[in-house]
Amino acid sequence: MQSSNHRLRDMEQHHPLLSAGADVEAGSLGAGVMVGGPHSGHTVGNRTLWFIQDSCGMVCAGMTWFLVLYAEFVVNFVMLLPAKSFWYSLLNGATFNSLAVLALASHLRTMLTDPGAVPKGNATKEYMESLQLKPGEVIYKCPKCCSIKPERAHHCSICKRCIRKMDHHCPWVNNCVGEKNQRYFVLFTMYIALISAHALGLSGMHFFTCIKVQWNECSDFSPGVSVLLLIFLCLEAILFLTFTAVMFGTQIHSICNDETEIERLKNEKPTWERHMRWDGMRAVFGGPPSLLWCNPFMGLQLRRLLLLSHGRRGGSEFSV
Repeated sequence: MQSSNHRLRDMEQHHPLLSAGADVEAGSLGAGVMVGGPHSGHTVGNRTLWFIQDSCGMVCAGMTWFLVLYAEFVVNFVMLLPAKSFWYSLLNGATFNSLAVLALASHLRTMLTDPGAVPKGNATKEYMESLQLKPGEVIYKCPKCCSIKPERAHHCSICKRCIRKMDHHCPWVNNCVGEKNQRYFVLFTMYIALISAHALGLSGMHFFTCIKVQWNECSDFSPGVSVLLLIFLCLEAILFLTFTAVMFGTQIHSICNDETEIERLKNEKPTWERHMRWDGMRAVFGGPPSLLWCNPFMGLQLRRLLLLSHGRRGGSEFSV
């Protein structure tokens, strides 16, 4: 048997325990380590609610919600409700608020979804013997979280876990972007870019309209307050639109080339079967192309989420 500080090649083909279902199959071991360790969290059976208690990430995630809600306030109460055209307010309000709800839902799904964490502490002698390694096969043990790392997994120093197909750790969603939540992160960047562009368009239209008449007739707020709110909204929208549009394009490019950002930066040569273009998109979003790809609520089990949330205890993370 090979030593535990080598890499297992083609492990996902030879060992189902290290495939995408390993979190479930080794869940009892992972949960046992979590309950007894310093990063304990609430468990229901072998399942737990994933949440990273990182102070920087929680502040950034809170700022994201605050800025989106601020944009909703300005768009609804400064621009749309005082507008003279009922249909203009109704159509734009329905569009903007729907996109905002989808953006926040995508943010929550990204933040509260296990990104593909490898069970912590599974690199035990008994577990490695159960793999029944063949001659020539080697495994790699992560010294930081004491787990056997599947191919394309990387250790995140913030999540303190090895993450399958880890793309990067994003403080704005307070989570890693990995195999199981990349879809929601792509939707989050797309919807934020859309509401930012919409807010910019509405702001330009509002400025153009108010120039022709008295500012008092355009808004229920004083002219000075209205201008300050609109200027801050425009700055926010420009920054968010630039950032999320670039990130959305980067994510789509990575998916279509089946290459994570970490793999690209490290210039790692692919040793896996690559899913290119539409195959990569189907692998991330699931099924054939359809409007369901844009639905962040797909697969959401509210009852299980409520059970996981009930009675939750403190800890640095609530995870698998």
